[in-house]
Parts: sequence; C-alpha cells; structure tokens
Amino acid sequence: MSMTVFLAVIGAALMHAIWNALIKGGRDKMLNMTAVIFGHLPLLLVLLPFTSLPAPESWPYLAGSVALHLGYQWFLITSYQWGDLSQVYPIARGSAPLIVATISVLFLGVVLAPVESIAILLIGCGIISLCLVRKADGLRNGRAAVLALITGCFISAYSLTDGTGARLAGNVLDYYAWHTIGNIMVFGLYAHMRRPLILRDIARGGKLAFFVGGSASFIAYCTVMWAFTNAPIALVVALRETSIVFALLIGVVVLGEKLNLIKLASTMMTVCGAVLLRFSHR
Repeated sequence: MSMTVFLAVIGAALMHAIWNALIKGGRDKMLNMTAVIFGHLPLLLVLLPFTSLPAPESWPYLAGSVALHLGYQWFLITSYQWGDLSQVYPIARGSAPLIVATISVLFLGVVLAPVESIAILLIGCGIISLCLVRKADGLRNGRAAVLALITGCFISAYSLTDGTGARLAGNVLDYYAWHTIGNIMVFGLYAHMRRPLILRDIARGGKLAFFVGGSASFIAYCTVMWAFTNAPIALVVALRETSIVFALLIGVVVLGEKLNLIKLASTMMTVCGAVLLRFSHR
C-alpha cells in the first residue's frame, strides 16, 4: 500500500465519520440519511461528463452493491435510533475488516503477510474493544448492538462486491458514477414511499446534511473505490475503519460523550494497527 493510497483512505475515514455524526446528531435520522444520499447529486453532476458506462462484466456487481447499500443504510438508520455513535459505529465498522479479511483469504485467494494479518487484527480488536468499553460504562443496549452487527455484515458484503466490480468496470469513476445514480434512485424511491414529502423536508431542515454530509460521503466513497483498485480490498477496508478514531473525537468534542483511559487505550490500539498496516511489506 503506497503512501498516496494510505493518506487518501485516512482522509476518506475522516469524511465518513463526519457524515455519520451528522446523521446520529440530528433528530430526524431518516431525513438526514436521505439528505446525505441526495447530497451526492452536485458532485455527481460534475463527475458525469468525464464518465461513461462501465464494462458489462461489472453490471451484476453494480446492481448487487446498490441493493446491499439499501440494506446497509436502513440498518444504519435503525441502529442510530436505538444506540449512540460510540456504540453503533465501533460494532458496525469494526466487524467489517475482520469479515472481509476472512472471506478474502478463504474464498478469494488473497494471501496476507503475517504483519498485515496482525495489523488487521489490531484494528479490529481496538475498534470492538471500544464497544465493550461502552457496555462497561453501563450503556448496554443489546438491540442496538445486534442492529449494528447486521450493518457490519452489509458493509462487508458491499465492500467485497464493490472491490470486484470496480476492478471489472475498467474505470473506477465510471463504476462509482453509475453506482451513485442507482443508489439515489433506489433509496429515493424507498424514502418517497415512506415519506412522500421528504424532499420538501430536506429543503426546510436538511441543508447541512445535504451539502456537508452529501459531499463528505461522495468524496469518501469515491476515494475508497479508487483505493480498491490500487491495494488489496481487505487492507483498504481495515484502514478505512480507523474512522472510529475520528468518530470518537467528534463524539467527545461535539456530542459531549465521555472519554476514559480504557477508551483511549482502545483507540491507540486502532491507530497502531493502522500505522503497522502502512509500513507492512508484502
């Protein structure tokens, strides 16, 4: 993994934490999620003139990813309705690199060097231990934990799907542009069926999520798509999940969540895993 890919994925992790915090911090989470997704449109319109249809070999993966994203987004909304950012985010994001790495090794023929395997385990253990700290603080919420774990399964599934699809597409921007179009159409239809006046509501109270959250989400995932084509999927997914570090800081500074020494140690474990991942050699 080159320094360019490493820094790009770290930047994507920060932007991912920002748009998740906007959804969690808002009173109307369905409205904010819809605003974030429709907030992809301005940058999509800038991107479209430079893209074309992706290679037909990638279309099944493209369709599958759009469907998986609908499940991911629904479970993420529901998770945040039951649990807080520092409980849901670690489970959902922390479980993904472990699941992806396991599937990549067992079924996709990926061979990880011992140092890379240790780095992924450090990241996963660090993030999951942050969740365990919340339980030790007395904020146990089994329903939120289960919903977040299911969210993590969807993250793993669409990461593997997009990693393969982006490589088959021939051009990662082509793949991501049409993926975004499909996501807006499918989630937009779902949101309209749930709340026919949701676009009006976004215009009235969802501007921050639309402009800031939408742009952050678009750039973050476009960056990760590009990284999938330049580094092993399992390593990109593992490094991306360091967004929990940024989410923890946002939770403490913006949302007023408490930080103790155990949480800090767990966060440092995640950071050490990311650094080890950067300097590992295949």
